[in-house]
Amino acid sequence: MKNKGYQVNECYEKLLTSDIIILMNKFILRYFFILFLMFTIAPKSEAIRIGLQINVPEMTTGLSVKGTVSDKNTGRVICSLEPMQTYKIKAKKDGLEIYINGKNYNLGTFAVTIEPLSNGFVCAKNRWYRGKIVVENKNKQLIVVNDIKLEDYLLGVVPCEMPSSWPDEALKAQAIAARSYAVANLGKNGSLGFDLKDNTDDQAYGGASSETDKTNKIVSQTYGIVVTQNKQVITAFYSASAGGKTVNTGNVWNKDLPYLRSVPSYDDNVKKMGHGIGMSQHGANNLAKQGYNAYQILAYYYNNIKFGKLSDKWNL
Repeated sequence: MKNKGYQVNECYEKLLTSDIIILMNKFILRYFFILFLMFTIAPKSEAIRIGLQINVPEMTTGLSVKGTVSDKNTGRVICSLEPMQTYKIKAKKDGLEIYINGKNYNLGTFAVTIEPLSNGFVCAKNRWYRGKIVVENKNKQLIVVNDIKLEDYLLGVVPCEMPSSWPDEALKAQAIAARSYAVANLGKNGSLGFDLKDNTDDQAYGGASSETDKTNKIVSQTYGIVVTQNKQVITAFYSASAGGKTVNTGNVWNKDLPYLRSVPSYDDNVKKMGHGIGMSQHGANNLAKQGYNAYQILAYYYNNIKFGKLSDKWNL
């Protein structure tokens, strides 16, 4: 997992003072301030691509509203799709084929974009997704990708990565960590035509079908906020539980990252689940129950960090 090293330009600084004192099993943390930065990173709109299916012979799709199938490379509209209907797309030697009303039609291209004409959802893997679905024939197998705005992506990540019943501040910490991980890992799976996978190889993502009102509100309340160090967004690794103490990255991947240091994880009653690096989700839950806010939680698990806010261009 590589941090792309996106540079940032400072626009303003706001100093937020907070004393964090966490006393547990003789460990004391004192954190004296969190420095917020507003900065700009300006990618294209529809800023992130999530791999939903890899190397499958066919896929089933549909839309909640009227939509279109267009050539991914030229933008040419190939055909229209009716709402709440099922369509199958197959990989063929000469491109792609779609099954409509009992007949197969050659789409005349190796890659298409399925997009609603108004606010609505697109179906893949028997789930609803925001944004667009891109289907591409690579070596006679399909790769299915959700092309989606960053904040909309997070709506489908937070409730899959952390129970929505947990405290708001734990969920906010999760949203900020997930956003940071996504930004830092853009292009990670570029050779396959997308950025991140929709599973725990990257981050669990269930699309719009996984959203809850509570977690949608949490994502909105943390809009654009990321964790930074040296003006770069960090890969904010996290796992379910570290089993009492988080792990230095060098102990797992033979490379130490300066913002990840071993600390008591405050999840002693939960066995280790995952790599144990960075924020412990169960630890964040426990700290939130003790009254610590999201920024205090993140500042504890990630060493010598600051917080920034992304440009709105991520979500045009």
